[in-house]
This record gives sequence, structure tokens and C-alpha cells, in this order.
Amino acid sequence: MDKRSLTQMAQRFREAETRTEILRQELAVAIRQAAADEVPQKDICEATGYTRQQVRRIVLASGSAPTSEAAPGID
Repeated sequence: MDKRSLTQMAQRFREAETRTEILRQELAVAIRQAAADEVPQKDICEATGYTRQQVRRIVLASGSAPTSEAAPGID
């Protein structure tokens, strides 16, 4: 692997990280909306793969700015 190829791979990785962050925030908004629409927490957990605690944190963080705690990744 040459320097140019490595640079391109690193750039693709950074772009994927950015897309992942955007999607994670969008999912947090969707989870909050589902909770507001009274979708059972069990169903939210099954649909997202998140634990009940992760869903609870996301829903409770609705009044604050998005953080890594508000929209967790896989724990």
C-alpha cells in the first residue's frame, strides 16, 4: 500500500465516521418521536437493538444537545 492509497482510505474512513454520527443523531430523534407516539419501549428496543437503558437515556436527553451519551453506539 502506498501513501496515496493510505491517504484515500483514511479519508473514506473519516467520511464514514461523519455519516455515522449524522445517522446516529437521526436515529435518536426517531426514538424520541416513537416514545412520544407511545410506541412501547420493548418495541423500540427490538427495532433498534438498543437496551432499555440506552433507549431511556436517549428519550430523557430530548431537552439537551446531542451527545455521545444521548445517542449511544453499541455498548
